[in-house]
Amino acid sequence: MRFQDASPDARSVVYAGIQADPLVGRLAALLAAASPAQCVLARAVMNGQRTDPATWRAMVPGCFPNEHSEAILAASLEVAERGEQVRSQFRGAVVEAVTQVLLQSRMAGPGPAVVRRERRILFDGVRAEIHPYDVTVEVSGAAEAYDCKWGARGINADVLHQLDDARTHALEEEEPLSVALVVFDSALAAEVRLDRQTAPHELTRLVTIETLQALGARPS
Repeated sequence: MRFQDASPDARSVVYAGIQADPLVGRLAALLAAASPAQCVLARAVMNGQRTDPATWRAMVPGCFPNEHSEAILAASLEVAERGEQVRSQFRGAVVEAVTQVLLQSRMAGPGPAVVRRERRILFDGVRAEIHPYDVTVEVSGAAEAYDCKWGARGINADVLHQLDDARTHALEEEEPLSVALVVFDSALAAEVRLDRQTAPHELTRLVTIETLQALGARPS
């Protein structure tokens, strides 16, 4: 099992620009230190239906007054005020970025970066997947692969097969690989969606808004 950068194409070039936008990094840092309630606030605001900050303070008074909530609200409103297509791309980039930030937080020491974005996983004798994995942890004997989704509706058979196939191929090569699906949505929404899927996912870890912070904890 080995990792490889994804081949650049028009989509990846455009998306790389969005991933590099300072707003994405700022939101990722804020969400990495957010409570589940603050993450729910960010998700609701970034959907773009309302852009008046006073309205959000009135709708979710439990998050205010709070300096961290105010920062999340301000950054989320910046995403909400983008056009629909750009907003959608920013939201996906934010979920990937916060996943990377949290995973990196459990890596001790200043050594080489082992948490990567947009990487393919290659196995001997197996045709490589066209789509790269959103985030990977590339540590010998403890590798991990993550697919990140803004909402539960992003869960589909292709995603589940890609994750489970990688886990299976790694097992065949006697290489441990844990796989997970990060969904920036409620556990209930994700579980309802998963219940409708026939693709294998029993050994795919599900991370939702309620358990997002657990990504920063070392695996037991």
